Amino acid sequence: MRGEFALIDELLKPLARGFPGALGLTDDAALVDVPEGQSLVIAKDALVAGVHFFADDPADAVAQKLLRVNLSDLAAMGAAPLAYLTVIAKPRGQEDAWLEGFVRGLARDQERFGLWLIGGDIVSTPGPLVLSCTILGLVERNRALRRSGARIGDLIWVSGTLGDAALGLRVIKGLAATEDEAFYLVERYRRPEPRLALGQRLLGLARAAIDVSDGLLADLGHILEESKVGGRLEAELLPISTVAHGLPGWQEAALGGGDDYELVFTAAEEATASIEALGSELGLRLTTIGRIVAGGGLEVVDAAGAPLVVEGHGWRHF
Repeated sequence: MRGEFALIDELLKPLARGFPGALGLTDDAALVDVPEGQSLVIAKDALVAGVHFFADDPADAVAQKLLRVNLSDLAAMGAAPLAYLTVIAKPRGQEDAWLEGFVRGLARDQERFGLWLIGGDIVSTPGPLVLSCTILGLVERNRALRRSGARIGDLIWVSGTLGDAALGLRVIKGLAATEDEAFYLVERYRRPEPRLALGQRLLGLARAAIDVSDGLLADLGHILEESKVGGRLEAELLPISTVAHGLPGWQEAALGGGDDYELVFTAAEEATASIEALGSELGLRLTTIGRIVAGGGLEVVDAAGAPLVVEGHGWRHF
């Protein structure tokens, strides 16, 4: 089993070679130059074994989820990825083979999304495996998407489909599904798709945005709270995949399940044609699901306009 410095030299340093400011991971910190007119966007998320992933999940999938949930935070602000740092709290006895698979997952997504490792730490722990990522991105100064920009009359949009990841978690826990259904849903849970291209193209179109990590109701609620407005959501408009629609609990999963990492955003009605054209250009489903209204809170209604009572409003750690 490799020691700490051998792990850094053999597994992590190769992930830093394309970023000069990483200094080959040989110094105490990295050097990051921010181009004129840009703001540095910084986000951080962690994954804990037994909470955010299962002990037998593929190591490369865990690495990809770690990067992608952080990339999704950049997408929600319209930022482009630049670099990241990791902390690996490694239980004693964790095999090198698992870490090798983990690094392969990082390398694969680094190449796909265009960013580099520039630092971090490896420590030992008596507890479960804990993985943390701090991600850096760039966005044009004063143009980042915020949660606080929604205005009364805005349409509420969401990308992709909702509820797949939550149903994928239920499949892992025993929900009956066909082999094809299970593969699709579990992949959606393990390897979310950060909507980076969409977020960057929404600059100047959307007024507020957030990624759906804890559930549509919870995350849209953050926009409403920060923007000091209310929302009316039409449940019949929720974009649901054909796979999810055939399984029990799909509506609950779509409204409160979380882990989809789609973008929910608001925009003036006049921007509708531009947003629809953007969805076609990106090959990405973009759906209006409601409207921003005066007051506060979020009302969910059925096809007849009657209020729906929804059990649970998303994931909470505490």
